[in-house]
Amino acid sequence: METIRQVSYCYAMTSNKPGEGARLLETLRAAGVNLLLVHGFPSARKAQIDFVATDHATLAAAAKSAKVKLSRPKAAFLIEGDDEIGAVASVMGRLAAAKIGVTALTAVCAGMGRYGGVLWVAPRDVKRAGKALGAR
Repeated sequence: METIRQVSYCYAMTSNKPGEGARLLETLRAAGVNLLLVHGFPSARKAQIDFVATDHATLAAAAKSAKVKLSRPKAAFLIEGDDEIGAVASVMGRLAAAKIGVTALTAVCAGMGRYGGVLWVAPRDVKRAGKALGAR
């Protein structure tokens, strides 16, 4: 069994050097931001760090206070489910059947028989993807 929900994420661009991610995450922790997802990767000579928070207003206020520029909110899909063979294949298959391409996907075993993931589609496909995935 799985739950898929559409979420809003924002990203920050930061220096791609040791300690920058830790500094940014500590700033958010100190401000009481509860994160559901953090996803970081290099982008050109910088690093992009995506955030999904339980409360976007708290994230935005903490970032503003720390002088961290966040992108405008964008859509992604957060997946939580039972860890079983083919779990992610099933999700991807629904999108393939709807002829929706996936921009990016990250899925991990969460332990105790559970897995989680996040996937991104093109902005023009968000509504159709939500329907194909049964997102709430």
